[in-house]
Amino acid sequence: MSDTKEIVSSQPQDVAQMKVGGNKNALSREVGADGKREWSFGLFDCFSACGLCCWATWCPCVVYSKNRQRLRNLQYQGAPLQGGGERYTDACCIHGLLTFTGYGWVLQINNRNEIRDRYGIRGDAFGDCLTSWLCRSCALTQERRELELEERSLE
Repeated sequence: MSDTKEIVSSQPQDVAQMKVGGNKNALSREVGADGKREWSFGLFDCFSACGLCCWATWCPCVVYSKNRQRLRNLQYQGAPLQGGGERYTDACCIHGLLTFTGYGWVLQINNRNEIRDRYGIRGDAFGDCLTSWLCRSCALTQERRELELEERSLE
């Protein structure tokens, strides 16, 4: 009887993680050498989604909360959130209280960063901070429209 042992000459390879969700570049924006792209809609394209822009202007806490819920659902369920999410949640209340004191935009920075990371959009935390502070309504509208593109690709 011969005992032959198999010699392993390579290490196990990492397995790619499953990517949950739909098309993350639904409008086929050009991706640069850095693997990043621009937003699907410009910051001031918010005026072409007038109803949403009005909600973001007068009730930013509601738009923030719904954006957050939709993003979480896409991240963890890989599917659109039925009904677009609840209007009045704890996130909405916290954002509303902070908005009343002038600091609601601070909560938006993290959401914007997560959306940029999810879709491979160029930018940085400093830009997210300035955009959320100086152009709150347009930033919320831009973020919502990016989320909606992926949701539509899943339907």
